[in-house]
Order: sequence, then C-alpha cells, then structure tokens
Amino acid sequence: MPDTIAEIRLPTTELRDDIPFFTKVLGMRMDMIYPADDPGVAVFSGHGLRLRIDRDAKESAGTIRILTDDPDGFAEGARTLTAPNGTRIEIEDRNPPLILPTTLHSFVVRRLADQAPWIVGRAGMHYRDLIPDRLGGSIIASHIRIPDGGPVPDMVHFHKVGFQLIFCVRGWVDVLYEDQGGLRRLTPGDCFIQPPEIRHRVVEASDNVEVIEIGVPAEHVTEIDHDMDLPTAQLRPDREWQGQKFVHNLAQGADWQPFRLPGFQCRDTTIAANTGNVAGVQVVRPGNGAPAWARHDADILFTFVMAGGVTLHGEGRDPYRLEKGDAFVIPPGMATRLADATADLELLEVALPGAFATELVTEPELA
Repeated sequence: MPDTIAEIRLPTTELRDDIPFFTKVLGMRMDMIYPADDPGVAVFSGHGLRLRIDRDAKESAGTIRILTDDPDGFAEGARTLTAPNGTRIEIEDRNPPLILPTTLHSFVVRRLADQAPWIVGRAGMHYRDLIPDRLGGSIIASHIRIPDGGPVPDMVHFHKVGFQLIFCVRGWVDVLYEDQGGLRRLTPGDCFIQPPEIRHRVVEASDNVEVIEIGVPAEHVTEIDHDMDLPTAQLRPDREWQGQKFVHNLAQGADWQPFRLPGFQCRDTTIAANTGNVAGVQVVRPGNGAPAWARHDADILFTFVMAGGVTLHGEGRDPYRLEKGDAFVIPPGMATRLADATADLELLEVALPGAFATELVTEPELA
C-alpha cells in the first residue's frame, strides 16, 4: 500500500495571525506554506494531527480537542482557546480520573417476559438492559447473547471501569487476557473479573451463549489497543490492575456454604477478596431453614435469576413471581423476603461493596 497522508482543512481570513497561534501556543510544527509572495495556505502537524489552514476553504472552523497528560502545563493552563481563524481548541486530560456517580437507590424488577427487543451492540452481540434507570449512572447490568457461534469479530481492547464482571449463564466463550496465558473458557456458572484496563479479546463462542455483564459506572470508555497482541509472552497471575486481580472462577468443584439469608446456600466466587472488597459475587441456591424478612446496607445489591423460580416480597409492594431471566435490585434499608423457591432455583447476587451487613427482621416490624 503506498504511503498516504491525511489532512484536516480549516478556513482562515488572515494566515499571518494563525501561524504564531498554531506553532507557539499549540506547539505544532509548520510543514508547508505557499505561495511565497502572499501566503494563503499553511500546513501544521503535531499531537497526531495534520492541519491545512486554507484561505479559500469553505468549511466551518470546527473544534480540535487536545488530550494531554499535563493539561495545566499546556497552553499556560488554558482549557479552551479560540484560534485566530475561529477554530475552537479544547484542552483535556488524556487519562481523566474515573468518577463514580452517587447511587440513586431504587427498587427495580426487570422481567424477561416484559422485556423490549434485544439491541445489537459491539461485535454483533445482542444486549438486554437489566437496570434501565442505571441507579443514577452508578451501574449497568446487561444480559448479553451471541445467537450464532463461531469466531467473534473482536479486537484487543480494554475498559476504563471501576468494576466489571462477566458471568456465563449458557454455552461457552473463549477469551484471551493480558498476562494470563492462553485461551480462557467460560462455561455455565463460571465468571471472569476483568480488572480496570486489562487488555482482552473475545475469540470464539458457542451458539446461543449467554452472559451477564456488570459494569461500574454505567457509562465507561472502551478503548482499542492496536499495539498489543494476545496472548502476551509473560504469565503474571498475581498482577494487579488498580488494586484488582484477574479472576477466573469455576463452578465445578465449588464449596457451598450457608447464605446470608436463611433458607439458602451459596458459593463465593472469591471476587471480594481479589478486588479489595470493591464488589462481591455469590451464586445462591435453596438450602436449610425457613425464608426470612431482611434488610441490608449495601450500596448496590443486584440479583439475576439464572434458573428456577422464586417469589420476591417487599414492604409496600405486591409480591413478584420471578422466573429464569428476571432481575431485581433491592435498595438499602428496604425489607424483603425470598420465598417459595423451586428446587432448581439458582440466583446470581452482585453486591457493592463486597462486604455488607444483613439484618433479619420480623414481619410485624414492616408496618
């Protein structure tokens, strides 16, 4: 393929005023100027851009966003500038800190039977939103499926998140992760914790694979890494990304323990221990004891019904009979009870933070 150069053309009325702005203020290099007797065109390059400032251009002046590791040291700390030719310049932090919105607590029940159509998203995957109000932007929970199996048209990428969970409900999916060796396969009941900014690529999936993906916050950036090839040569299973370790938890051979609520048992996915208690993930099944009313003080408590059925009772609410594919969020301080569980019930519970208090209450206290 022959060498090519792309330019962005911008208008001007007086090129002599633009030259010192683009070279001295923005620190770009002037590569070309003509004609010599009355310059009307100049080309500048820098910051990954090549600009053609043209007196005869008919386009609008537009906006240039410059991303830098030191925005306060760039252009004497100015965050917005206007070039003599009218182009707006915005100076932004190249890696801004992740801001976690304050959770707007609400009681949410999302039923599969009432669900809107699946939305086709990244890499041809189908997405179903499990928390429509996103609790004020604090979390996104997606039910994702890939109807047709085979190779997935994915690229090496990473997410700028505070927490991210991938839990397999049906089928299987193969993924490559930075510094974690070769292909990692998720099968039903298995899960990944993708630490913030770990590079990865979905490689292949079975027909009709289904996963639950949790992301905190709801709106987060996905970036493509064009330079990294996976798998990487090094194997570093204990590496941390912003205090979190990669987790590949397997359902097979799991140890079941009493759950925080009577009448149920659970298996821990080790996620609280490997994320510094940012979040905890439990798989829940029926166990010993009678169901009880309870309150919790977690910031976010999300549950997805993976199999079977159960009735959710909540103070001030009519009971909800929940089946496979349904999801719910219980806000802190609200008394609820899970009852009439089928023998094959299996729940996925995700809590932020991972450790929180549960208080059992008696029904008369609900008044």
